[in-house]
Amino acid sequence: MSRSQSKTNFQIEAYKHKVVVDSKYADRIWRLLEHAINEIYNQNASGLSFEELYRNAYNMVLHKYGEKLYTGVASTMTSHLVIMSKCVENVHGEMFLDELHNKWVEHNKALRMICDILMYMDRSYVPGSHKRPARELGLNLWRDNVIHLTGIQTQLQNTLLHLIHKERTGQVINRGIMRNTIKMLMDLGPPVYQVNFERPFLEASREFYKVESREFIECCDCGNYLQRVEARLNEEMDRVSCYLNPKSEVKITNVVEKEMIANHMTRLVHMEHSGLVNMILDDKYEDLRRMYNLFRPVPNGLSTIQEVMTSYLRETGIQLVNDPEKLKDPVEFVQGLLNKKDKYDKIITLAFNNDRNFQNAMNSTFEFFINCNPQSHEYISLFVDDKMRKDFKGVSETDVEVVLDKLMMVFRYLHEKDIFEKYYKQHLAKRLLSGKGTSEDAERSLVLKLKTECGYQFTSKLEGMLTDMKTSRDIIDGFYLNHGAELGDSPGLLVQVLTTNSWPIQPSGTCNLPAELTSLCDKFRSYYLGTHSGRRLSWQTSMGTADIKVRFVNGQRHELNVSTYQMCVLMLFNDTDQLTYTELERATGIPSLDLKRSLQSMACVKGKNVLRKEPMSKDVKDGDVFFVNEKFTNKFFKVKIGTMITQNETEPEKHKIRERVEEDRKPQIEAAIVRIMKARRVLDHNNLMAEVIKQLQPRFLANPIEIKKRIESLIERDFLERDGSHRKLYRYIA
Repeated sequence: MSRSQSKTNFQIEAYKHKVVVDSKYADRIWRLLEHAINEIYNQNASGLSFEELYRNAYNMVLHKYGEKLYTGVASTMTSHLVIMSKCVENVHGEMFLDELHNKWVEHNKALRMICDILMYMDRSYVPGSHKRPARELGLNLWRDNVIHLTGIQTQLQNTLLHLIHKERTGQVINRGIMRNTIKMLMDLGPPVYQVNFERPFLEASREFYKVESREFIECCDCGNYLQRVEARLNEEMDRVSCYLNPKSEVKITNVVEKEMIANHMTRLVHMEHSGLVNMILDDKYEDLRRMYNLFRPVPNGLSTIQEVMTSYLRETGIQLVNDPEKLKDPVEFVQGLLNKKDKYDKIITLAFNNDRNFQNAMNSTFEFFINCNPQSHEYISLFVDDKMRKDFKGVSETDVEVVLDKLMMVFRYLHEKDIFEKYYKQHLAKRLLSGKGTSEDAERSLVLKLKTECGYQFTSKLEGMLTDMKTSRDIIDGFYLNHGAELGDSPGLLVQVLTTNSWPIQPSGTCNLPAELTSLCDKFRSYYLGTHSGRRLSWQTSMGTADIKVRFVNGQRHELNVSTYQMCVLMLFNDTDQLTYTELERATGIPSLDLKRSLQSMACVKGKNVLRKEPMSKDVKDGDVFFVNEKFTNKFFKVKIGTMITQNETEPEKHKIRERVEEDRKPQIEAAIVRIMKARRVLDHNNLMAEVIKQLQPRFLANPIEIKKRIESLIERDFLERDGSHRKLYRYIA
């Protein structure tokens, strides 16, 4: 059974009875609100009903009298602010800010109450009419009727600036009232703060510091001046943190920096007896740090310091590398470089905050003046030689590494590192062969550092020399293990087997060894060649040494450490009392120059003159006769008799080293050209030159003329060819 259902629709309509409030009723409500606002400003608000006042304001807005309410509130507030402004304007001196602050507090208190009453107006009427909310209206009215009143505005600026001036001159002011007044200006908006205080404040500060900087710079040295500037900057930052807008900090510090630093920058760094150079000379790290920190925010500040520092470093560096006294002693020369490097490293670390620009400028300057002296390569190698021979004995591994790292820093500045390699190789060879090195670990450590810096090719021969020394010890141990029993009382033999290509040894003629040694050397030769097939041995007697025991007629006994040549000479005196120079030369077969040096060391050096000669003179001549010096005395049992040679290379030797370096560079330049062309296939002349120079720069600065010659040589040998239509274009021939 079904039943039909009817659908009923309901509609709710708005209440159509319109409530109309006549204008007299609106006037009566406004008079109530006006009275309340007056009571609030007169501080008689305790008897008011804020709930009723809110309803009255609500009804006015609700019944379209919002405009009447808004303009009435503005007018009433204005009338009270005019009265307040007259009260403030009539007060002068230090009480002015107190009165202004008191009236500001009163206005703010009244404004809060009024805002509570007018909340519905702010929420409903203000957005649609594009007017300011009640609080913003109150602040704007205070600004226009009080702060911007001519008499108050001028007095406010003058009072604030006067108090800040007093504080800058060391007087105590009421920072609390300053903070309250500045906060009032900030509450009124950034434009009010800037126009009424910040701009005049910055202008007055600019004038103050302009005058003060001129006074300071006339009576202070550079260090004291910078201390005063630093103190002023700290005062200004403290002032900002205490009672100014934080955004003013950058602006006021810029004023101080411009007037006290930027405008006097050049004079400060060049100030006589106290400028940057004097700070460097006197190790005034604190003053240098202060200068760096104060100059850093100033445009071109750090570049000014950098220019003066590098100019002075370059000037003193050139003096150092060309000082005749320093050039007499390679060790002192390099130590001077290291001391200067340590000094400037310390300055950059302690004073300049490890600034990368300063480090780069210092490195460029060191690189410049170190390469001004062509002897730098040799002297650095001699310095290493001196350290390895003497200074590293008993020194901890850590201290050795520190010295080696410093040496590597100086080594990096060298343009022609291959020249250093030639000298270093010679000095290393002498140390190893004479057994004068104090630390094999230090030798290997330095070679490893050179390898890391310049690559395997740079150190391959150096590593070969160290390997030869270790291998030689194993060989001689094997020799005595196999032949020790049959040698009996034969002289002891220590042989160093050197790979020809690794050692910087020029072939030299052998001398006539004593019979006792000849048989021993023959046995060693047989042993070595028997254990190493395909090898060839040639004796380098010019580089050997010997320890021989001597007994003089007077009964004195000594053990002499002499060269192999000197040993050959002394052994001849076992069979005769005297020998002429000619007889010695014929009997020993020693080259004339080496023989004269050996005889000179044994006959002309006091304390080591185991021989005497007639006639007595400093030089050895062909007609001289030599005898055993029976009157020889020395307080030591072991006496070392060196050969009279100079430590430094002579000019002809240096010239030969340079020639060998130039020859060694040729294949390296060619190899670089081929590598580049193989990768690029086609390349123009200028780009090829640039690539070759860049690739070879870690080892040496390639001469463009030599590069061009090597290109021509490669073209002749069909490694490269010129382009048919463009002669300055090269093609690689596979």
